[in-house]
Formats: sequence, structure tokens, C-alpha cells
Amino acid sequence: MGLVGEVKKVVEVVDAKGQKGAVRVTCSPITLLISTWCMVLLRAAEKVSGMPTFALPVQVGGVGFDYRLHMAVADKWIELLKGNDEAWEMGNIVHTLTNRRWLEKCVTYAESHDQALVGDKTIAFWLMDKDMYDFMALNGPSTPNIDRGIALHKMIRLITMGLGGEGYLNFMGNEFGHPEWIDFPRGPQVLPSGKFIPGNNNSYDKCRRRFDLGDAEFLRYHGMQQFDQAMQHLEEKYGFMTSDHQYVSRKHEEDKVIVFEKGDLVFVFNFHWSSSYFDYRVGCLKPGKYKVVLDSDAGLFGGFGRIHHTAEHFTSDCQHDNRPHSFSVYTPSRTCVVYAPMN
Repeated sequence: MGLVGEVKKVVEVVDAKGQKGAVRVTCSPITLLISTWCMVLLRAAEKVSGMPTFALPVQVGGVGFDYRLHMAVADKWIELLKGNDEAWEMGNIVHTLTNRRWLEKCVTYAESHDQALVGDKTIAFWLMDKDMYDFMALNGPSTPNIDRGIALHKMIRLITMGLGGEGYLNFMGNEFGHPEWIDFPRGPQVLPSGKFIPGNNNSYDKCRRRFDLGDAEFLRYHGMQQFDQAMQHLEEKYGFMTSDHQYVSRKHEEDKVIVFEKGDLVFVFNFHWSSSYFDYRVGCLKPGKYKVVLDSDAGLFGGFGRIHHTAEHFTSDCQHDNRPHSFSVYTPSRTCVVYAPMN
């Protein structure tokens, strides 16, 4: 059997009344082989066309992959980064992150090889550009570009993880904001169209990832890496990515604020470049007392420490943004904070 084409397979199905029957379905031979011989493996599909049912079980007529890559998200971030973040539309960001088929699980990511290969830039380089070469030492001065870039890089990663799918993918240094692109050794070539593409003298200079940057405690990369680890620990503790409960209660274009619930958690993002909001009311489903469980502005993560982690936030029965309960928070500019119920 080849690894391309289609395979007809008879599977047993059960209808809503409990009646059993057999149907003949078409599935990929690759997914059939994996499901037959490698039961412990996860199958993720990279499908540009967005073909329906690609990540549904064969038993219900799907192709049989466990996940599909949410490819539109990374392209959207690069599109936004080419302009001014003052012009970002909150509704557009939310729509891109949540625009996926029901019951088809997605692996989301802020960037991958499409953005990091030569010819494009990593998100960190789009944000901070050449300042990354001179101002990433903690014992030296910062710049507005560095402060903005580090803040937005953390926000982009967390909102992608929070709203983008049921799985999250890092890519070769994205977890700490790797500054440079990837370029494999290559010589010059001429395309069939006649276009000449110069080589790089078979250089290995950019054929690497500097993972030591994220481990260097004297560099700002270390705080960005610490934030990524905190994101992963948050998911391990609360399992919000696979929760059935997701509700976006606010996407305010003037305030540049996005608020959503995922599982038991409440996420608050303030993308505004200069405005911080005191006593900002956010809606929630569950009543009670909430606490901060992740704060992008913490000093540990290269932030300015404007959020008090010991503060307790009590809900009121005041409905807000179509939610039955609400509580007040302080949301500084260019920060994201996650709140969890204390009971």
C-alpha cells in the first residue's frame, strides 16, 4: 500500500438510538497506518486548504488526524506587525484566533519556519529590530523599542495560546524571542523562470539557534523564556486549553482591551500603547474571589511590576459584558494578566 491516495475502510458506527451499523469511509493511508500500528502517537496535519474533517475520527467520516495546525494565526501576527500596533483591531485578532471548525482540535502557534526562514523576520525581530544587538543586557539601558517589543511578544504568545486552539507550538527559540532568521548553507541558483537567486557562500552562520540566549540570566531573553515556562505551567495546572468553556466577553476597540474566559480562568489583555485603566470592570461566569496567577508585567519576566499579586478581587452580582458576575482590576498598558478563582 502506498503512502499517498486514499483507502476505503469499513468501520462500525452507532447512531443516536444505539443501533449499530457498518459504513465504508475514505481515509488517508498514513493515518490508517499510524492508528493501526502506533496507538500512542499524535497525528497533526498541516493543511493549507483548510479541508473540512481533516482532524475528525475516521468513524465519523473524518480523515483521522488528531490535530490540525492553525496556520492563519502566524500569518495574521506578521501582517499586524508590519503596521502600527495603534491600528490593531481587537475584533480582528479575536476572529483570527477563534476561527476554526467545531470539534476539530487545532495546534496553534505565533510563528514557525515560514516566518523564521531567510526572507522574513522572527516576531521578536519585527518588534525590536537592530536594537536587539545592543540593548538586551540587563545591566545596560533599554529603549522604547525594546520595552514595547518584550511586552507585545509576551502578549502575542499568551493570547495565541489562550484562544488559538487545543495545543500550542513553540518554534526554535520563539519561547525567548530569538533575534535572527534561519538560513541553510546554499549556493546560487537559477529558477526555471530564469530568475537568479544569490547564495550565501554555503555559510553556516545563520544555520543555528542560540538557545544559550534564553538561559543567560544577564540578558532580557531570560525573562522572556521564564514567561514561556510560566505559560506552560499555567496550562499544566489549570488545563484551560482543552476546556469546553470559552467565552470572549470584551473586545473593545477604543480601550484596546480583550477579556475572555477559558476554563476557570479569566484573561485580561490591554494592548493600548499608553493608557492604563484603574477599576476596570471585567465580566466572569463564576462568583467568588479571584487572584492573579500570571502577570506579563512581573519583574521576573522583564516587566515593570505594576500589578500587585497579593490583591484579592471580589466579584459582585453586577452583570457586565453579558456575564452574570464581574470584578474590578487594574490593567496597565501593554500587559496581560490571568485571574483564577480562589475557592
